[in-house]
Amino acid sequence: MILLDGKVVSAAVKEIIKTETAIILAKHQRPPHLVAILVGNNGASETYVASKVKNCEEVGFQSTLIRFDSDISEKTLLDKIKELNQDATVDGILVQLPLPKTIAESKVIEAIDPTKDVDGFHPINAGKLVQGLPAFIPATPYGIMLMLEYYKIETKGKHAVVIGRSNIVGRPMSILLSSNLPYGNCTVTLCNSHTTNLKEMCLQGDIIVAALGKPGFVKEDMVKEGAVIIDVGITRVEDATAKKGFRIKGDVSFDEVSRKVSAITPVPGGVGLMTIAGLLKNTLLAYQNKM
Repeated sequence: MILLDGKVVSAAVKEIIKTETAIILAKHQRPPHLVAILVGNNGASETYVASKVKNCEEVGFQSTLIRFDSDISEKTLLDKIKELNQDATVDGILVQLPLPKTIAESKVIEAIDPTKDVDGFHPINAGKLVQGLPAFIPATPYGIMLMLEYYKIETKGKHAVVIGRSNIVGRPMSILLSSNLPYGNCTVTLCNSHTTNLKEMCLQGDIIVAALGKPGFVKEDMVKEGAVIIDVGITRVEDATAKKGFRIKGDVSFDEVSRKVSAITPVPGGVGLMTIAGLLKNTLLAYQNKM
């Protein structure tokens, strides 16, 4: 069984980005610049954004974190995005989700300049992805594709089962795996909470991507021998025995499933780290597209 280690792969990706950034700086050009906007004080969001800022610094990017209180008006947030769109020194803009219920996420996503949409959520980038055109790929699916490439996981002609149909992971993942790409060309089944024969579908999967946000949902009896398991789930589960009072769990019951499969991502230490790698790759691309 191969452990698909996000620490190893993300470090390799970041090293390449760091080298490319050093070349940029050696030419006395400004570094790529990512701006992250954080609304409120959600604990998980704080952790994610802090990690993104830290990783930007590690590869030589400039990063800016803009904070707003949770009671910020939608107009104020949209005005700030408009300002960043017009700032030529800003290459990538991300707004950390989720947002307060008083703010329409769709309006915020659509307000970001598609050429600075390094999260890959804008409808223009989503549409280009569907059509196989150059686009910013959502960071998590992008990171997963980078992982498949690093470990040379055979995908051509395989049956991939994607559990979860979100616009952030499930849908774009299904598109990428079915696309005519070096690590695509799968036959893809996209499942959701209403799929009545989900276990039977999973048992057909040569590759399973679990992205539904239910800790330990995928059990040993749902996967076939030798399958490749990509666990996207990251959920805080209360645990009084843990130092922090909680543990991070994935959507897959790792201990039991790992005995049966050919390759699997751990949680933590798997896809989460690759999401950051995908974001950094997108930010560098946004910079290069402008130069």
